[in-house]
Amino acid sequence: MNQYLLALDAGTGSIRAVLFDTNGNQIYCAQREWTHAEDSRWPGSMDFDWKNNWKLTCECTRELMDRAKVDPTEIKAISTTCMREGIVLYDNEGKEEWACANVDSRSTDEVVSLIKNHPDLEKKVYQVSGQSFALNAIPRLLWIKNNMPEIYQKISKLGMFNDWLAYRLTGKLAIEPSNGSTTGLMNLQTRNWDLEIAEMCGIRTDIFPDVLENGDMLGQVTEKASEETGLPLGLPVIVGGGDCQLGSLGVGVTKPGQVAVFGGSFWQYEVVTDQALTDKDCRVRVNCHALPNLWQYEALAFKPGMVMRWFRDGFCQKEKEDAEKLGLDPYNLLNEKAEEIPVGSYGMSCCFSYIMNFTNWKHASPAFINFNLDSLKFNKYTFYRAILENTAYLVKGHIEMVKNISGFEPDFLTFAGGAAKSPLWAQILADVTNKTVRVPEVKEATALGAALLAGLGVGIYESIEEAVGQSVRWAAEYKPNLENFKKYQQEYVKWRKIYKHILQLSDKGVTNYMWSAPGIGE
Repeated sequence: MNQYLLALDAGTGSIRAVLFDTNGNQIYCAQREWTHAEDSRWPGSMDFDWKNNWKLTCECTRELMDRAKVDPTEIKAISTTCMREGIVLYDNEGKEEWACANVDSRSTDEVVSLIKNHPDLEKKVYQVSGQSFALNAIPRLLWIKNNMPEIYQKISKLGMFNDWLAYRLTGKLAIEPSNGSTTGLMNLQTRNWDLEIAEMCGIRTDIFPDVLENGDMLGQVTEKASEETGLPLGLPVIVGGGDCQLGSLGVGVTKPGQVAVFGGSFWQYEVVTDQALTDKDCRVRVNCHALPNLWQYEALAFKPGMVMRWFRDGFCQKEKEDAEKLGLDPYNLLNEKAEEIPVGSYGMSCCFSYIMNFTNWKHASPAFINFNLDSLKFNKYTFYRAILENTAYLVKGHIEMVKNISGFEPDFLTFAGGAAKSPLWAQILADVTNKTVRVPEVKEATALGAALLAGLGVGIYESIEEAVGQSVRWAAEYKPNLENFKKYQQEYVKWRKIYKHILQLSDKGVTNYMWSAPGIGE
């Protein structure tokens, strides 16, 4: 009898329902794109529309159940994963009252107030939780307290989006350490809530749900959820986790010293460690891994994948039309042309995303610089390649930063996520970093990680080592080209100098930041 495992993956740009067999083979993926609207009353806001987004989730599960052509009884468990940092607040009847997506930045005033009135508080929070005010839930909860007191008083529980998906399926709400640690309200050492942090920050201490470990049984799909989703009644629902931690499981990065690079809407560099140690200079994030007694140094960059979507939709209409006729991804056509552009994009630098600095975190106003009006050299394919190179440069910067903090530098990189579908991007990453780059067969690594946890939770796998050994395989390996690496070394040094000056323009208010953490530059 066949056995299958199901994952729900709520990313920044879309929701996916992905079905795997127990050997890690992807059977079917249903996807719906979604957006997170800004409330015009609150600049920087990024509302999460739970009503419409649950509807889109149900569309995905129904499509999968209709088209995957598997016996529903052969689906043995489901787990959930998501973009991290987004939060959902519930009332005492379990109804959603308020929710925001991951890079909501409406709480600038709260961050400014925290930093001004308590100069040492952010560092104290970071040393315990591994988090800064840049993304965590603390200023967002204070914003609710200050601007929507009626909502704040109604809050009964706080959860993350993977918890929300599981709650919708089971009617049971619990949080887990991998995504819960991104709230800034958990203790890295205990992998549980730290009420002292909440008290120091002026936040209620009675809104925190029970903590379950990743892979624990949460409940079963209820009759109501079964009717809405088309999923089998009683299907076991296993506690999932945050996207990068589960993505790490999905590419076999489960032991200290192993490394993954995830390329999507945001790019993350993840280093597994067996110690919950933070950085004295607060430059890098530290999260709980989705496995007991493991943590991750995380360096991340905002919006590389969103930059690619912007460039595709704004400048590549012909490629989109041609790709539709040929049944291809338009990025494949762009990659073919960009491969013809020489290393370094004729000396042009692209400045979009930048290297992380967790407590002083900002990206300059987007810029292409150092090009001339030669249309044979500087066409849209050159600009496209420069975007790819920009992202590889920041990964190189993150490798250098984590080495400076921990002394660790990897021998090779495991590369996954949507960007790993591009052989050109993988080769550029290898050439820029001078590291061998391995790409797994399954590009939906985050969803696979959730599926492996689902299988672990119902006993299909006896251990995560067995799950990984049975499911993770490699599609390609990219060796660095030494000549290209030497050229990229020069371009990387130049890029860092250029970016520094472009960032100063934003610091002086001459240009707008592409993104900055709440309170930065205030």
